[in-house]
Parts: sequence; structure tokens; C-alpha cells
Amino acid sequence: MILTFEKRSYKNQALRIKFPDNPEKFMESELDLNDIIQEMHVIATMPDLYHLLVELNAVHSLLGLLTHVAIAVVDLLQELTDIDTLHESEEGAEVLIDALLEGQVVALLVQNMERLDELVKEEADGIFNTLAIIENMAEFKPGLCTEAAQQGLMQWLLKRIKVRLFYRMFILLSLMDGIDVLLQQLSVFKRHNPSTAEEQEMMENLFDGLCSCLMLPSNRDRFLRGEGLQLMNLMLREKKMSRTSALKVLNHGMIGPEGADNCHKFVDILGLRTIFPLFMKTPKKMKKTGNSEKEHEEHVSSIIASMLRNLKSQQRSRLLNKFTENDCEKVDRLMELHFKYLEAVQQADKRIEGEKHEMVRRGEILDDGMEDEFYLRRLDAGLFVLQLICYIMVEISNSGISQLQQRVHQILNLRGGSVKVVRHIMREYAESIGDGKSEEFKEAERKRIMDLVENF
Repeated sequence: MILTFEKRSYKNQALRIKFPDNPEKFMESELDLNDIIQEMHVIATMPDLYHLLVELNAVHSLLGLLTHVAIAVVDLLQELTDIDTLHESEEGAEVLIDALLEGQVVALLVQNMERLDELVKEEADGIFNTLAIIENMAEFKPGLCTEAAQQGLMQWLLKRIKVRLFYRMFILLSLMDGIDVLLQQLSVFKRHNPSTAEEQEMMENLFDGLCSCLMLPSNRDRFLRGEGLQLMNLMLREKKMSRTSALKVLNHGMIGPEGADNCHKFVDILGLRTIFPLFMKTPKKMKKTGNSEKEHEEHVSSIIASMLRNLKSQQRSRLLNKFTENDCEKVDRLMELHFKYLEAVQQADKRIEGEKHEMVRRGEILDDGMEDEFYLRRLDAGLFVLQLICYIMVEISNSGISQLQQRVHQILNLRGGSVKVVRHIMREYAESIGDGKSEEFKEAERKRIMDLVENF
């Protein structure tokens, strides 16, 4: 089979050289070549024969064909490198991947993708399969990621970050120290707004990519070392379009126990001076960039909640001092937000209760799907922001600074609020905590929150 492939490849090449301007002359040989490449898919069922592909130089020949029968070659390579197949014969896989890397496979695949037009379905599939080949190889041999990045893949990914291939790309970016490159690309927008709609979309996509990368705990440290906090802090101060997204990134970087180092560093770089003005007053410009007031208030509250959860010693004192300065104005703002979101959530709850009664009256059954739907509507109304705000209230009341505790309770009583309601909200919050975390973590975190609530 490999011999037939080599003969047809050679014949096609000879005709292409002889009649470069007359495709009709070499068309038939190209179709024959295509057919044999299709037949070679059967080799993917026998990975222990991969060494023959290498010994008989077929890998080299296949890579040479990426310039003119690219889609067929990419399809074949994608099947040969399928991760399950690779694990069937570690030896075969090793030999094949080494030969591909020696032939500069990534650089050739990237050059090929540059030529493909994503609006043509077949070519879009070609791009998708190309990324799959690289992903398969990277999974089998993580060390090749750095090499892949240097062979032009990183530049291609970043030029091309559009929503369609998002998921695949961010797996690859996370594997390849993509954080530094994303930060580098984003630093352009710290003092300048994007000049076109396309550029704005690219900026948002880079930010989303950064948030996706930060979901991986090991990337929090890279973000810290790459001075991501300093860049985001600067963006918040510059008041450009990038501000809202920078807030979102900070939130992703500081959340949970893995965000502790970032929380401490944020205080060290004087981040409190940046974040509290944004807490005290939601920027008017929000409307223009299409971001909601709720989204802004959620990110800011979440960042403050993360700091209260994670900060120790001197940095924690600096944070708590912020709440006491200027006659506790931050506490007044906190309580203002508490009642704003409490009212919104209570209204949503009232509507939901009405609908539930109506369903019961009609004899309809409340299934899990409906319960989820109702819960999503409560989140839409601002339940999560309300939970974060109550968490901050409970934390600062337990801080040992009597002034803070008194002010929180004074305003609660003044406005007809109740400790009972806050406790109820916190219990619900404690129940929903720690998605994807271990049972021990969830238990410890619930206990920590419930202890705070008991003393509230």
C-alpha cells in the first residue's frame, strides 16, 4: 500500500512540474493519490505497524503533500494520531510522533491553516482536524507544546481567536504557557481603546481566554508571576473599554483558596485604592459597553469577598480598615446594595411562588427541570450578588472591629431588615458552595460560613 502511495505521489509530482499551468493534466493523478490516501486510513487500526510508515519514509512524503492535497492528509493524520489509537501501541505512537516532529509537522500544519478559508465547510473541518492532531500529540507528549508554540501555532491561535473554535484553543493555550502571551497581547489595550468592532471582539475574546485559563489552578501562579494583577489594576485605573473585562479577570484570579497569593499581591500593589472607588460607585459608562450594572457589582463584590476569605495578617487589616474610614461609608454602600438586591430577589421569589401555586391548582407536577428554571430566574434577579453581599456583611461583623458590627446592625434595624433573613440567605449560599471541589473542602467551607453566621 505504501509502495502504491509513493508511486502515485511521485507521478503526481512529476506531472505538476511538467504542466504547472495546466491542472487538467495532473487532475487524474491527484484523484488517484487521494484514493490511496483514503485507503491508508486502515493503518490507523494497526498502530503496531506505524514503524513501517516511518521506516519506508511515508511520513516524510505525507508531510510533503500538505501543500496540495492538504485536507486528505490532515484527515489521515488526525485518524492516525487519535488518542485512543496511540494508547493501544505506545511504541508505534512514539515512533510516529517523533517522525512527525522531526518533519516540523506543526509549522507545516500552521502554514496550511493560513491558506484555508473557514467559510468553506470542508476547509473549516480541515482546521478543526488540524487542531485535533496537535491536541492528540500534545496529550500523548506534553513536552511538544513549547515547540508547537515556537513553530507559529501560538501566533496563529491568537490572531484567530474567534468563538467557533474557542474550546479547543484554550485547551491548547493553557498547555502552552499561553497566559504570558495573552497578557502581552492585552497590554496593547491598557491605554488605548480598540479602534474597530473586530478589534473589540478580539479584545473580549482574549479576556475570555484569560478567564478560561485561570479556571485551572496552576495558571493562577503563572498569572501572578506574569504580572497579570499589575496589568489589570492599571486597566481599571485607565478607565478604558478594557475596564469591565479586567474586573472579570481579577475575579477569576482571586476566587477560592487557590486565589490566596493573588489576593495578597493585589493588596501589596495598592489594588484596594482601585477596587473600592468601583465598589462605591458603579461607572456610568457601563451602558455604552453593553455591560450591566449587576455584572459590575457582582464582580466587585466577589473580589472583596475573595479577599475577606483569603487575606491574612497585615493585608487583612488593611482591607478591614477600608471599611472603617470616612465614617464607615463603605458599610453604608454595602447595606444600600444589600437592600437593592434583597428587594429584587424577593420580587422574583414572589412571582415564582405565585406560579407554583398556580401549577399546583392546575394539578401540574413540579419537576427538577422547573426547579432549575426557577433557580436560574432567582440568579438572574441577583441572588448570587445578594449572597456575596451578605457574606461580606457577616465577615466584617465577625472581624472583631465593633464599629463595623454596630454599623451593619444599626442600618439593618433602621431599614426594617432582619438578621434572620441574612442567615437564611447565607445558609442557602453555604449549601451551594464548592462546585468541583473535594467533599472535605466543601464541608470545611460550609462549617466556616455557618460559624460566621451563628455569630452574626
